[in-house]
Amino acid sequence: MNRLILTLSAICLMFANIQAKVKLPHLIGDNMVLQQNTDARLWGKATPGATVVVGVSWSSDTYRAVAGADGKWLLTVKTPEASMTPLSITFDDGDGKVTINNVLSGEVWVCAGQSNMEMPVKGFSNCPVEGYNNVVADAVNSSGIHYVKVPSVMSMTPLEDADCQWVTCNPNTVADASATGYFFARMVNRTLNIPVGIVEANKGGTRVESWLTKENLIKYTDEPLDSLKMVKKYSWDYHRPLLWGNGTFNPILNYTVKGILYYQGCSNVGDKGNTYSERLALLVKQWRESFKLGDIPFYFVQIAPYYYDDDINGTSGAFLREQQEKASKLIANSGMVCTNDCVYPWETQQIHPAQKQKVGERLAFLALNKTYDMKSIMCDNASFKSLRISNDTCYVRIKDDYNAISRYEDIQGFEVAGADKVFHKANAYYYWTKGIIITCPEVKKPVAVRYCFRNFQLGNVANKGGLPLLPFRTDNW
Repeated sequence: MNRLILTLSAICLMFANIQAKVKLPHLIGDNMVLQQNTDARLWGKATPGATVVVGVSWSSDTYRAVAGADGKWLLTVKTPEASMTPLSITFDDGDGKVTINNVLSGEVWVCAGQSNMEMPVKGFSNCPVEGYNNVVADAVNSSGIHYVKVPSVMSMTPLEDADCQWVTCNPNTVADASATGYFFARMVNRTLNIPVGIVEANKGGTRVESWLTKENLIKYTDEPLDSLKMVKKYSWDYHRPLLWGNGTFNPILNYTVKGILYYQGCSNVGDKGNTYSERLALLVKQWRESFKLGDIPFYFVQIAPYYYDDDINGTSGAFLREQQEKASKLIANSGMVCTNDCVYPWETQQIHPAQKQKVGERLAFLALNKTYDMKSIMCDNASFKSLRISNDTCYVRIKDDYNAISRYEDIQGFEVAGADKVFHKANAYYYWTKGIIITCPEVKKPVAVRYCFRNFQLGNVANKGGLPLLPFRTDNW
């Protein structure tokens, strides 16, 4: 009898020790990348009132936090300069130690948005990523790139953890990484020679409202927040407001990151009113406040050409791109990538264009220039500066061309309209003292010029850095 009691007591004690052992969120684990040279947050759960002691392999410093009544604790550790030296962190609450290994110190970026950000290196069904085999073979050189994919989960309330794990890139693992995120990370990793971690928190098909908090949705939108009303308005779950931010993004908000990369907008094409720019600016403000890291960089992608509304000549996609350009001016410490040349002529019906390397690398050019101060990198898109009309000829000047454009002749993508507001394909060429010179036989008295201002229209003007001219219009029709 006494032996049975002793056995049961030992089992209970062992169970209690297991329960008491410090518990970490999935984001804090083997292979993670810490943001270098900063006070990085670590957090978890322990027995209420327990003191959690954290030791780090790169210094003799120890850090302490006391678990609250709910068992939650959070502290910051001073992280070292970026390097490929594997690090470890030990957590001890007095009842058991937990050690995580193969930690690197480097640069950490969030990859947010919808399916074109989610799209992995291996592509989707019927949606390949160009150069896949070469990317896989080359990934033998990418051990300094780690990624973690947060599961796409809906929730009516904010979640604190997500079932995910950090992965080191190599030829066997790179296929599952976000293609846009990976190409960004590869460029930064090899240019700066430091580790890069990408935190993928995205969901295909989502709208900008899908990521806003309940408070912001109530204050700034008329989106339904009752689950039954959501289903009635949005039959596709990925269009619904609130849920994806709560379930997919909220679990990463304690993590210390350098900045945010964002590729989204397709699901907002056709929205009534010009609200997208304000709502994107609102989302950035919300995320920056939630991360508590100040005005961290926000670099995003303008949606690519596509036959929205089954019409390549329509303009619903063009108006959304215009809203995105407006957002780039509203949001401080931001930058936008143009993708007008990242689509092939045969991809009119391909919502996931294959040329993801250009997209990721252009995001990297923004970061290298604006965040890492490599001013020799050309990162800005060419954009419209001014229009002058003389008789039947239009003269367009562009800015951010770095004192050169990609071609003098056979310029494609321009259209001209007269007072009747009907646009016709125009002839265009470049002369360095006059800018882009545009004429159209059908329009003798032009009043407005557009460039690639249709759902699917490919231009061929770029600046000295090979960065395309942003679609634009000079009218307000």
